Amino acid sequence: MTRKALVVWGVGGVVYVVAVFHRTSLAVAGVTAAHRFGIGAAVLGLFSVAQLVMYAGMQIPVGLLLDRFGSRRMLMTGAALMAAGQLGFALAPDVWAAIGARVLIGTGDAMTFVSVLRLVALWLPARRNPIFVQLTGVLGQLGSVASAVPVVVLLHDAGWTATYLGAAALGLAAVGLVAVAVRDRPVATPRAVTRARTTVREAWSEPGTRLGLWAHFTTQFSGFTFGLLWGYPFLVDGEGLGPATAAVLLSMLNLVVLVSGPVVGHLVGRLPYHRSVLVLAIAGATATAWTAVLLWPGRAPLWLLVGLVAVLAVNGPGSMIGFDFARTVNPARRLGSASGIVNIGGFVASILLILGIGAVLDLLTPAGSAGHPLGAFRWAFALQYLLWAVGAVQVVRYRNAARRRLAEQDPERLAELRRGVVVLPDAA
Repeated sequence: MTRKALVVWGVGGVVYVVAVFHRTSLAVAGVTAAHRFGIGAAVLGLFSVAQLVMYAGMQIPVGLLLDRFGSRRMLMTGAALMAAGQLGFALAPDVWAAIGARVLIGTGDAMTFVSVLRLVALWLPARRNPIFVQLTGVLGQLGSVASAVPVVVLLHDAGWTATYLGAAALGLAAVGLVAVAVRDRPVATPRAVTRARTTVREAWSEPGTRLGLWAHFTTQFSGFTFGLLWGYPFLVDGEGLGPATAAVLLSMLNLVVLVSGPVVGHLVGRLPYHRSVLVLAIAGATATAWTAVLLWPGRAPLWLLVGLVAVLAVNGPGSMIGFDFARTVNPARRLGSASGIVNIGGFVASILLILGIGAVLDLLTPAGSAGHPLGAFRWAFALQYLLWAVGAVQVVRYRNAARRRLAEQDPERLAELRRGVVVLPDAA
């Protein structure tokens, strides 16, 4: 592992921190945004949904562009688009302009993480990939930390426009950083460019790619939705916490990832054959924690909410396991496309949950109420159980399919996997 490789990965990780900051910068500003634009829960949900729809919808096109143009240009383009989106969000005169700005942010965000994953796969040793993928996710959570308490303070002291103009400036700094420090490593393949349709079809035909998609689907949505939009209103309106306490809990959500991410990465590297078991265990633990909170008589005690947040913090590292499935069944030439397919899973689940929670809250909140009651939040968050059930069934289904395919095509690789050794597929 060379110093240059570490620098390239490190800069990519910093740009991902900035991207996560942009993505989650609305998390503690939801109440402020609702007042600024005069909107309810369903319309507020559209801010995040518009952003996530673009993120999810761009994954396959971004994957193809990534395989064609490389990480450097994609990272620069993504950072520029997010900076433009934050500028528009700062100056938006109405709700539709604000939604358009979030669309730009989602488009730029879509280009960032998979570009960094490609840098990891091409610059760093294969045996270290699971750890560095998790470390990338851990770094990203620093962006969420920066979008919690600091954004609350800035909104209070400097106001809406100054806060999001500062975010736009941060995005422009990321563009310059990539231009100076990131370089692509050429991939040796028989053809310089493969046909786009063929690349996507080949990646999708691998059951391991679809296993990665459903692993991402099953583990990401709960913690992501909580941290991105609905956790802060749930804690303040539903559970009666003060804004500062709620912001600290959201920061804790991201800080716990600093510990859980490397642990999950270590387990994935040591036990690659049992990665799906880890996925199901993380989803089961999350469902159990939510059950305790939602069934608690009255408002949940602070210690239980802290426990919920600690469990939710493992969702992000858990979702990264999906990319490891894709990495181990796809050659480097189509890694961008395969990673894009995987990345769709969790964000589709998150979009469905964000929309569902907003609709249920509006339906069950009495007209004229200053906030949403705890009972409405309980029914809204209960929608998660349907997503967990669907995801768990699909994980088991495609795990079995992936193992059968590997047993038929390359039994030696399957035997190595059982022994804890990952042998990557050939480039051809």
